[in-house]
Amino acid sequence: MCDRPPIEQQITFLYTQDLETSTQFYEDKLGFQLWLDQGKCRIYHVTGSGYLGLCQDSEAFIPKTNNKQSSIIFTLVTQQVDEWFEYLQKRGVEFEKPPTLNEKYRIYHCFLRDPNGYLIEIQRFESPPLP
Repeated sequence: MCDRPPIEQQITFLYTQDLETSTQFYEDKLGFQLWLDQGKCRIYHVTGSGYLGLCQDSEAFIPKTNNKQSSIIFTLVTQQVDEWFEYLQKRGVEFEKPPTLNEKYRIYHCFLRDPNGYLIEIQRFESPPLP
């Protein structure tokens, strides 16, 4: 039995130096629906109780970095990896890695980056898992 209080929702926040470009990518390319516009932060419904927040970069939030690489991976789980790959390619999205089976983790996935350099993974879990 778990004694911790319940969690109703989950939001992953990503910071951007160009909120409009990021907004266009997540709305026009990925098709996310705006849930809440807070001005400098926009929150999108992704699935169920999962949300993505895009916030205008500010000294108050995070330190500046020129490094486009980060240790964050925003993963979207779907059974239709190939369909997403084709859908996004038609919208001009370039992929870092096309759909590939990862035997070690028993996942089928592909990778792309958003306009801020954040890595996005689209994956499905393969079953049965390897022993």
